[in-house]
Amino acid sequence: MEKQQIPNGTLVLIMGILSIIGCCCYGLPGLIFGIVAIILGGKATKLYMEAPESYSGFGNVKAGKIMGIIGVVLSILMVLFYVWAINTFGWDALQDQELMQEKMQEIMGQ
Repeated sequence: MEKQQIPNGTLVLIMGILSIIGCCCYGLPGLIFGIVAIILGGKATKLYMEAPESYSGFGNVKAGKIMGIIGVVLSILMVLFYVWAINTFGWDALQDQELMQEKMQEIMGQ
C-alpha cells in the first residue's frame, strides 16, 4: 500500500514559519499563527500515531510544531516587551522622538 501525505502537514510547516516571522509584528500575528500550528500539529501527530505506516511527511509536522512553539514564545516575549515599554515610557513618548529622548535621559540620569 502506498503511503499518503499526512493531512495539513505542509500547512503546519507554513504556520510555524509564519509564527516566527509574525513575532516581529508586535507579537500578535506570531501568536495567532503559532497557536494554529500547535493545534493542527497536535491533530496531525495524533492521526499519524494511530497508523504511522499509512502516512508520510511527518517531518513537516514535527518541524512546524516546533517552530510554532518557538513563535509563540517569541511572540509572548514581544508582547511583554511592548507592555513594559508602554508602562515605562508611556504611549505619547513612544510616538514622539523628542519626548522619548527626554524620558531616556531621565532614566539614565537616575
